[in-house]
Amino acid sequence: MSGSLSANTKAILLLTAPLIVGRLAPGDRSVEPLSLNREYNRLAKRLREIERAPADLLGADAGSVLAECLGGGDSVAESLDPGRIEALLGRGMQLSLAVEKWQARAIWVLSRADDGYPSRLKARLREKAPPVLYGCGHQHLMDKGGLAVVGPRDVGLNLIDYAHEVGAFAASSGRAVISGAARGVDRAAMAGALSAGGWAVGVLGNDLARAATHRQNRSALLDGHLVVVSPYDPAARFVAGHAMARNHSVYGLADAALVVEALVDRGGTWAGATAQLERRSACPVYVRSTLGRSNGLAALEARGALPWPNPQTAEELGAVLNHAVAEPPASAEQRTLVAASGSSIVAEPRMLPFDQRADDSDGEAGDGDEG
Repeated sequence: MSGSLSANTKAILLLTAPLIVGRLAPGDRSVEPLSLNREYNRLAKRLREIERAPADLLGADAGSVLAECLGGGDSVAESLDPGRIEALLGRGMQLSLAVEKWQARAIWVLSRADDGYPSRLKARLREKAPPVLYGCGHQHLMDKGGLAVVGPRDVGLNLIDYAHEVGAFAASSGRAVISGAARGVDRAAMAGALSAGGWAVGVLGNDLARAATHRQNRSALLDGHLVVVSPYDPAARFVAGHAMARNHSVYGLADAALVVEALVDRGGTWAGATAQLERRSACPVYVRSTLGRSNGLAALEARGALPWPNPQTAEELGAVLNHAVAEPPASAEQRTLVAASGSSIVAEPRMLPFDQRADDSDGEAGDGDEG
């Protein structure tokens, strides 16, 4: 795999990846990688401005390229320490060890500079698209589009069954399901798609290496029906910010999104949906319109989410995903609707075929594990 990495991808990994290959020795302090959204993106912008690429930072004239890149009046770029950049770029041995570890788990790496990087993320997220994607499975699934199905980790069995049925229906209609691969709604939808012989794309915020090697995922990964992908190091554990941030990719890869349940002002499902409703740059956001309603879904509808039209045929689902469904304005009743039957949140959801075995210490903040 090390030979298959493009020079640009190598440079981006050296600059941004923690390259987790084991525990640090006592007293050993690693160099802090560049933050993706602020430091690296500004550095990449400066490289484009001077008509250079990340790979040029590994070339014979890397010193002069770096000096030119860190100048030019960009306050963020100028604030970067050249010594830090050089130390990050000098981690060639660490990168080789990390690549060897990834290869043993059939994990591939793509950077924004690679042809195989999902065109949807580039077009929709632009500079916010993750500089690097790690994944396992068939890469082409990321550009199939499809339906994003998202929701909290802890929901009632009726909503687990609902999400499973939606996933199976999408599969029978020839459409992929995109989600965050967290237990609860996400995995139910993905399991439904896979059980019906369809495709699923899981965008993870942590533990990609674990998902890539889990026995319950292997057959779907090998036969081209599942791809798991993450913007974060394959060995990275749960971080609330990562779970929230990967929402952008979940929505960015989808043609439309269905929110099965949400809690007002709580968790990653709410954060991801409201962020998408504010941007309106990736795909329409729908909310479940059957099995009773909740404050969270009503609040999302008040912010512009659409009631799920409950398509019954492949053609009707195609109209939803092709954005050919009329968008009725939310009524005053819809905006104030409260579930008559109370909350559907329960403590223990049903066990599902798709099992990421993610760190369950995330609690409600990681409800975002959908994202």
